[in-house]
Amino acid sequence: MAAAHTPREAVRSAAEAARRALGGSFAAVSVWERELGRLRVLVNSGELAVGEEEFPEHESYPVHEFPEITEFLHEQWARGGEPHAWVEVAGGPGVDPYAGTDAAGGPRGVLRGVSPGRAAALRRRGRGSCVVAPIVLHGRAWGELYVARRAGGPVFGRADADFATVLAAVTAAGIAQTERLEEARKLAFTDPLTGLGNRRAVDIRLDEALEAHRRDDSVVVSLVMCDLNGLKQVNDTLGHAVGDRLLERFGSVLSLCGAMLPGALAARLGGDEFCLVEVGPSADEVVRVADELCRRAAELELGEGVACGVASTGDPIGPVHSARRLFRLADAAQYRAKAARSAKPVVAGREGGPEDPVVRLADSAAADRSIRAPERRRFRGRL
Repeated sequence: MAAAHTPREAVRSAAEAARRALGGSFAAVSVWERELGRLRVLVNSGELAVGEEEFPEHESYPVHEFPEITEFLHEQWARGGEPHAWVEVAGGPGVDPYAGTDAAGGPRGVLRGVSPGRAAALRRRGRGSCVVAPIVLHGRAWGELYVARRAGGPVFGRADADFATVLAAVTAAGIAQTERLEEARKLAFTDPLTGLGNRRAVDIRLDEALEAHRRDDSVVVSLVMCDLNGLKQVNDTLGHAVGDRLLERFGSVLSLCGAMLPGALAARLGGDEFCLVEVGPSADEVVRVADELCRRAAELELGEGVACGVASTGDPIGPVHSARRLFRLADAAQYRAKAARSAKPVVAGREGGPEDPVVRLADSAAADRSIRAPERRRFRGRL
């Protein structure tokens, strides 16, 4: 689990390792979604029955069909005990709970009678017995680890239940670590004010996109640069808290418009600068969304709309071998939009290909640093 790169890989590692360790033919990890009152299966591992998938999209079960995850656990904890795994069998009520107490004096019934829901599921899928171990995270039931054996195979016993309890605790620790890593990744690639991606996220997405474009030049990569007009005036006259609300509100508009393009990354680069990164859709589709973005930004109750520039490998802008060049082109287009107070996006390459004023501005900015001071400020850190 520690070596997994995603939460999905982590739970798959846990399920597969538990299945092997307990000699099972099948294993699953499920999460208890309290607000929906259901156990949702995250991963199935091993011998899958008809209709089962490794990563099911819609496999879930009402918790009232499997009340142990709620009622049984809370009965145990209420008496000061610890959650413990239990065994279910496919047929006949011949499995009695065994008596005894845990270290805290609570009941320790590990082998349980037949749960109608689980027994039916075992029979339907050709399995003879299962061991179910609650996964407890942050002091609450998070879900369950489930391992089954084929019909006709050895029935799980007390030692298996004890071992499954340990495995569930290790799984819980792995899930907690995965959650911490996911939160760290989120912080590393997310703008804290708007919740959009940040510059690091943009750099990585563009590098990956342009690598795909270099392998296949039919892959269209587009960058929409946005400069929020009037933010300084809002900050100076109404205060930075109101300015932050404007940034958040525009971030929501950018996210909404980005959703019109499959897989688009909406990001805040810093200050009043935002962008959209898109891979796949045509340049015309991207320009259409940029136009909608300008229209919606102009309707915000604060600020003065947005200056928007677009650069796309789908337009005649010359070769794009690096993210730096695409940034220069989109930034130059944005600069022209701002200077002209344009209510629509300015698109690099659409006024004459390589001789387009935007393309020439971007190229001259890269060639020498003698451009005018306002332009030099716009390009600082990107050349």
